[in-house]
Amino acid sequence: MRALLSVSDKTGIVEFARSLNALGVEIVSTGGTAKLLQQNEIAVTGVAQQTGFPEIMDGRVKTLHPRIHAALLARPGTDDDVLAELGLERFDLLVVNLYPFEQTIARPDCTLDEAIENIDIGGPAMLRAAAKNHAAVAVVVDPADYGEVLTAIKSGGPDDDLRYRLAVSAFGHTAAYDAQIARYLGAHAADADRFPERNILPLKKTADLRYGENPHQHAAFYRYSDNREASIAHSSQVQGKELSYNNLADADTALECVRQFYEPACVIVKHANPCGVAVADSALEAYRRALSTDPTSAFGGIIALNRSLDPATAEEILRLFVEVLIVPEVQDAARVVLAGKPNVRVLVTGWWDMERLEGTEYRSINGGLLAQDRDTRLVAPEDLEVVTQRSPTEHELRDLLFAWKVCKYVKSNAIVFAKDQMTIGIGCGQTSRVHSARIAAMKAVDAGLAVKGSAMASDAFFPFRDGIDTAAGHEAIAVIQPGGSRRDEEVIAAANEHGMAMVFTGMRHFRH
Repeated sequence: MRALLSVSDKTGIVEFARSLNALGVEIVSTGGTAKLLQQNEIAVTGVAQQTGFPEIMDGRVKTLHPRIHAALLARPGTDDDVLAELGLERFDLLVVNLYPFEQTIARPDCTLDEAIENIDIGGPAMLRAAAKNHAAVAVVVDPADYGEVLTAIKSGGPDDDLRYRLAVSAFGHTAAYDAQIARYLGAHAADADRFPERNILPLKKTADLRYGENPHQHAAFYRYSDNREASIAHSSQVQGKELSYNNLADADTALECVRQFYEPACVIVKHANPCGVAVADSALEAYRRALSTDPTSAFGGIIALNRSLDPATAEEILRLFVEVLIVPEVQDAARVVLAGKPNVRVLVTGWWDMERLEGTEYRSINGGLLAQDRDTRLVAPEDLEVVTQRSPTEHELRDLLFAWKVCKYVKSNAIVFAKDQMTIGIGCGQTSRVHSARIAAMKAVDAGLAVKGSAMASDAFFPFRDGIDTAAGHEAIAVIQPGGSRRDEEVIAAANEHGMAMVFTGMRHFRH
């Protein structure tokens, strides 16, 4: 049996090669891999002895040779005469993983030239050849498969099923590799198209989930391998049960919302919508204020903070039934507190930059994907247009901008009442805006909070004055909305009648 080994990730390769030698497998290898094996006194033949041609161009060309590919592609019983004429023996096993392109481009200081030099050519060619010929060759790209392959060799060699599975893995490996390259180079093109004609997404499965939105649906979690900012997909779970499909979706909303705030903030999400948001002087006080918005809905919710988790805040949160807790960092003393509730899922994201990276987000529909720019735009006081006779006070303006940030993460039609940098009532997902306003007010009353003196945010324009009348009926005093309705004048007149201040943002924040 003959094996060709050429790996960039040398995890476990010495032990694997030593075991192959012990089983009588002849090893052919390239460059750095061959040198490592020789240093460990493992018998190995250099690839140049197979090709009769030296490695050239600093290793750019070493395995791109007919004698390599003939030995990988030869079909037993069909190509034996060709091999005999060339004096070659078949390879029964190929072990290759590719230049570290993903790790290279992940470095902030990576240049285009460095990225290009880490594009593997010979490796993918060999993998494709061996995978195509999987009826005769076992191809390994993942060190995690070394043990299974060794066990198979000890039992007479990899069977058809194992070789097939390994081939599928190899084609997936090269496809993902090419996707990363195409994505990276496309983004660096002078005329880069944000929506390229062929959109190849470099996704890697992180986990099989217990089920999807419902128990009868199978589910898995994939993440982008080239993501560079704090996210749920790239967070670390430090304790708790496995995350579910719904946990992950809700956690994403909670994290993205809490990232909008500079001050200590807390966001509580339930069923894809914020049910409580607040800022304060500390994480503990922000949590208490967010919880007071809707303590009923917060039961079994997802909680996100934008500050390090301290033990006092951890103790307070764990008094509630919590599904997931998301924080940038957990203090050591807080870890001890959390350990008292081992089933609570705790995700640590690391610290993030307040400046949001632009990018593309996707949504699956039957038969395709929708793609759009991420909604990263915010408004500042100078962006607002005061359209009523009364301008908002400085305090009202702060609450308007706070409510607007929250509104961005509430399902349309979205209405948010806020006062003193805390949500008072949230109406979400209704088919009419006035009903969202009524529900938001009802939620406030149920929680024992007064809408009186609050600011109201609407994610899109008011098509009629009834939403303003509803807010005024509960004594809200200021409104922030995009504007742009044919009935804007009617809506503005209603605000003036009630003595409310109203500002237009000029942008909407639908979230479906």
